[in-house]
Amino acid sequence: MAEPEKFEPRRLTEEELKARKRRNLWLALALGAFVVAVLAITMIKLSQGAAMPDGGF
Repeated sequence: MAEPEKFEPRRLTEEELKARKRRNLWLALALGAFVVAVLAITMIKLSQGAAMPDGGF
């Protein structure tokens, strides 16, 4: 029985590594902005609800 070939990933070039880092940075910034937006909206909604006479319910 023949031994299966082992998978060896190819080495990325310097340009590909830079592109990957740049892409990951933008993804991290977008995710961070999304988290901040959700937090801000939640805090605004909670503060508006607490000001209502029935506590927002």
